[in-house]
Amino acid sequence: MALWLLNHFSTFTLAVVAVGGTVVLAVTGSVLLRRRHPSLARGEHNDMVGVTLGMFGAIYGIILAFVIVTLWTQLEETQSIVASEATSAALITRDAEAFPQPVRARLDTAMSGYVHAVVEDQWPRMRAGNPSYGATETHLQDAFRALQTYEPGTQAEQVFYERASEHLDDVASQRRARITMARRELPALLQALAFGGALVLIPLTFLYGLRKLRVQILFVASVAGLVGFSLLLVFVLDRPFAGDLSVTPAPYREGALARYWTP
Repeated sequence: MALWLLNHFSTFTLAVVAVGGTVVLAVTGSVLLRRRHPSLARGEHNDMVGVTLGMFGAIYGIILAFVIVTLWTQLEETQSIVASEATSAALITRDAEAFPQPVRARLDTAMSGYVHAVVEDQWPRMRAGNPSYGATETHLQDAFRALQTYEPGTQAEQVFYERASEHLDDVASQRRARITMARRELPALLQALAFGGALVLIPLTFLYGLRKLRVQILFVASVAGLVGFSLLLVFVLDRPFAGDLSVTPAPYREGALARYWTP
């Protein structure tokens, strides 16, 4: 459900629904409770509620900050992995220029098929939460076989052969890291803590009585809006390959790999 929402609605739409919906529900709940219990407006229990709200808000804020920073770091790490994989693939194509034509053509075909498989097959699978090694395995094996069956004839070819082999190993390693990141998500307990905490914190603001209704509404709406926006960040950042803020396959179309995409 989360992936479907991220892939079918813009971040702006999700923000309007999530933040706006949280604020509307919170304000409605506060007004209804105030009408049912008019004595809350006198603020007879504000001292106790204020201490409880402050303590719980501080703990919940630290937890949300930790979760958001962790997810943001994960997104940046995923972007770095993708860029490194694309760079390694590009370096292989450059190293292959030192090889004889048959070997160069074989390796070129394998790497072309690999980057197309990553962008056209593997990327949609990762966006849908169903990453697979099989989408690129054949092309990667072709590249390995092209190098394994080649015997460098000169010193220069030997140097580029060793570099190409190292870069190909890097591609395989970074592919595994990328797929691992595509499968990763926030643990269920942290999700329950992040989203469940809001169900405790926001209703607590209803109990903090203020004489003027407008001030009460502003207070409740501010807390609800902040919590709603924070939870939206958790929701959006939890899936690095889905949604508007997702990692894109642009690095596989740029630099030395751009020639694989020309008609």
